[in-house]
Amino acid sequence: MIRFGREITGDLNAALRREWLVTNGIGGYAMGTPLMTRTRRYHGILVAATQPPAVRHLMTAALDTWVEIGGTRHPLCAHEWAGGVILPDGYRNLERFQLDGAIPTWTWVINDVSIVQRLWMHPASSSQYPYNTTYVTYDYVRGEGAVNLQITPLCTYRDHHEDTRGGGDIQIEIKERDHWLQAAILTTRDLSRADQDFTPLPYYLYADADQIDSLQEWWWSFHLAQETERGLTDSEDLFAAVTFRRTLHPGETLTFVCSTDEHAPMDPVQSLELVRRRQQELLERAELDDAPLWVNQLVFAADQFIVERQIEGQVGSTVIAGYPWFSDWGRDTMIALPGLTLATRRPEITAQVLRTFAHFVDQGMLPNRFPDTGSAPEYNTADATLWYFEAIRAYLSLVDDPELGAELYPILKDIIEWHEKGTRYGIHVDPADGLLHIGEEGVQLTWMDVKIDDWVVTPRTGKPVEINALWYSALTMIAGLANRLGHKTDAARYLKMAARVHASFNARFWHSGGYLYDVIDTPEKTDDASLRPNQLLAVALREDLLDDPKARAVVDICARQLVTSNGLRSLAPDEPDYTGHYLGDLKARDSAYHQGTVWSWLIGVFVGAHYRVYRDPQAALSYLEPLGDHLNDAVLGSISEIFDGDAPHTPRGAAAQAWSVAEVLRAYRLIEPGLDQT
Repeated sequence: MIRFGREITGDLNAALRREWLVTNGIGGYAMGTPLMTRTRRYHGILVAATQPPAVRHLMTAALDTWVEIGGTRHPLCAHEWAGGVILPDGYRNLERFQLDGAIPTWTWVINDVSIVQRLWMHPASSSQYPYNTTYVTYDYVRGEGAVNLQITPLCTYRDHHEDTRGGGDIQIEIKERDHWLQAAILTTRDLSRADQDFTPLPYYLYADADQIDSLQEWWWSFHLAQETERGLTDSEDLFAAVTFRRTLHPGETLTFVCSTDEHAPMDPVQSLELVRRRQQELLERAELDDAPLWVNQLVFAADQFIVERQIEGQVGSTVIAGYPWFSDWGRDTMIALPGLTLATRRPEITAQVLRTFAHFVDQGMLPNRFPDTGSAPEYNTADATLWYFEAIRAYLSLVDDPELGAELYPILKDIIEWHEKGTRYGIHVDPADGLLHIGEEGVQLTWMDVKIDDWVVTPRTGKPVEINALWYSALTMIAGLANRLGHKTDAARYLKMAARVHASFNARFWHSGGYLYDVIDTPEKTDDASLRPNQLLAVALREDLLDDPKARAVVDICARQLVTSNGLRSLAPDEPDYTGHYLGDLKARDSAYHQGTVWSWLIGVFVGAHYRVYRDPQAALSYLEPLGDHLNDAVLGSISEIFDGDAPHTPRGAAAQAWSVAEVLRAYRLIEPGLDQT
């Protein structure tokens, strides 16, 4: 579905704003631009999850590839150097770029010679133990006579968040393995760290080449244009380890492999077939044959975020919040889970994730995030736990699984009790009205969670609207589960609590302007009337929380002031703190993050609310379709985290975000029955 030719590949600006992404199911990934020009510190042929799904390290950053035809060398790559110089200019030889499912594929053409390049990662799920392995193949598909292909891997060993400064010690061991030439890359340290006690893993470069030449030289000052835009260090050095050479005849293939495993599977044909078969199985399971092609493309995108996490020696599942820089976050996981797994008809993954996170419930709270360093989880979130109830509700409404319901019920009951008596960060039920109060000075607990030094940009301390909509929904959900499990007394108690929340919510959150307050009972003893999208959850989560006139009013005002082509603004444009562009250094960007920046995941919430009050599936679909067009931009085939609040709503933030993809899929499934009848 995703395919373009020289109209994009020949335009540097158009090509370099686009990216491809492949993943391996354990947190590892490969990422780059269609021109093979690195613009981010995260771009690389192999970013390995050394403690899956975390502790990710960039190993092979790029390939310097050339083909010699009739004595003349032609580049199949393009590097950007300090000063913005692009050399070599291999993009001039790129005739076409496309995604084969989720497999990036390049067609390089020099006169009559055509070489097709593919890149994929070996799926961890197909192995008895996880591989961090990337394959790159070059098929000589058209031409007369032999050509000579040479590949120079540009290497490092560093945390994927950092950058490399040349001069570090790197040793290379070259040998032959089963008709493959191998170079083992051995470093004495992480090249982005001063900690000399840290011992990096070796990793291995292979090619079915005729010859391997040792280079062992540093190439200096690669420019990373995206990092310039983000106000971060924007250059780094890479190590040219070896050069693989092979003479190719028409119909032959050269394969390059990069892996952390010395005994990685070396059959590229079998590995590629595994990936293609898996892609076909994903489509067949999703049963979206009548859906637009872009919806089917999102099935592949959804799969990229689902990864393994070891729990007490067993393999569990979790969700990477976004590529390239996020790890797994509790809130993001629970919001994304129904769209990533239930909408794609993979409920067994849903159950695995729900069980995985059950292990981490502590004092009635789910973790906010698992740091990428592999350290202990952090619990500074008020809503991740409540979204856990929503994910369980979505699962049990689709799957008859009384065993899981019974298994999780004691945990859910304990969560409610902790919220009643009070848990971390001032999270507690207010005995005066039954609503949930959260927060204390210096902490950020909702999804609007930016903190700059000691400044919490959107503190939202008090009773936030979406927290209490989620609280009401959680109480109704556990009441229903308790009733099904025969706990009638519990069910009656939870329904009584829910009824009180319902009454208080309607009495206290309605603003005279025809919408809901964002936060009531703030520390300043005021109510925050900022027009934000959080109120939509009061319409989308439960049909019985607001009556129809109020629900319609909320949808209408959000449609007029917050909806854009790619999601919803986080703050209305006429609010004094509105910021229309997400640009500049880290402080400038963080300041704008929830002050008008468009969030694509919110389109799912809006479509759900709109469909509830208007029951017009075609109108609801029209709000989703622009994100189908977006699949041809930014990370191809996926959906960006955020966009500028002002038109043309340029994509920003994490290049591919789990809940963005998930909420579009979930919303499509929600309106799908209505579409079938129109």
